[in-house]
Order: sequence, then structure tokens, then C-alpha cells
Amino acid sequence: MADLYHWAERVMGMSDAVWARHANPLSCYTRFTVLPLLALAIWSRVWVGPWALCLIALVLVWNWLNPRVFAPPRSLDNWASRGVLGEQVWINRRNEVRGHHKAWAAVLTAMSVPGVVFFGLGLWQLRLDWTLFGIVLAVLPKVWFVDRMVWVYQDWLVDHGKELGDV
Repeated sequence: MADLYHWAERVMGMSDAVWARHANPLSCYTRFTVLPLLALAIWSRVWVGPWALCLIALVLVWNWLNPRVFAPPRSLDNWASRGVLGEQVWINRRNEVRGHHKAWAAVLTAMSVPGVVFFGLGLWQLRLDWTLFGIVLAVLPKVWFVDRMVWVYQDWLVDHGKELGDV
């Protein structure tokens, strides 16, 4: 599971500067648009045929650009920023994270899998109910994961005598 997180970080090209921009709450919250936009782009094959591939590419570009387009936040004292900072700690300093967080992170990541399955089947069969159900099942554990990362970050600060904003 740890390799999955590092792989995703490498694919997204998450440097310290990009992480700082991603800590902007607008970046965190608008990140949740990716799955619904991807669903719409894939579904659009019914209306625009092969041009749907262009829309899918645009969504993938948005996914990559999202953590880069917002300025670093003026304050890190909010849920979204702390969640992003916790995710950065989780990925890059896993050995410094308390054990109970490790188990929960794995569970929450695994909880998204059924949502991805329903999402894929719904898009394949053009079933709006399955697609929407899949989005909900995939996103809710991710929101819970971000909330857990807030806790990871707060514990990491305490354990290492760090200040808000340190990673």
C-alpha cells in the first residue's frame, strides 16, 4: 500500500512547492470535482463519440494542474490545509506516523475500492444510479482519509515539537 502512495506522488510530480500550493483549501476542495468530471467525460461518449477522449484528457490535465493552480494559502489553520499537510507527512515520513493511523489509512483506502468498481460498471453499462453510487462510495472514504490526515499531522507536530506549517 505504501508504494501506491509514493507512486501517485511521483506521477503527480508533487514537489515541496506543489505541496505548498495544494495546501490551499481551494485546491483540496476542488480536487473532489475530478471523479464527477471524469464520469461526465466518459459518459459523453454517448453524445460526442470519440471526442470524449478529448474531454477525458482535459479532466486528467485538470487532475494534474489542480495542486498547482492555486497560490499557497495565507493560513494553514484550517481542515483542508492540515489534511494536505498530513498526507504529505503520511507519504514521506510514514515511519514517524503513529501505528493506529497506519491501519486506518489502509482501511479507508481499501474502502474506496467498491466505489471504483460501481463507478466503472456504471460507466460501462451507462447506469446513472451505479455511477453516482460509485462516486459516493469512492469519495466518502477519501474525505474520511483527509480527515484522518488532519489527525496524522496534528500528532506528528506534537511528537516532533514542530510548528504549524512544518513538514
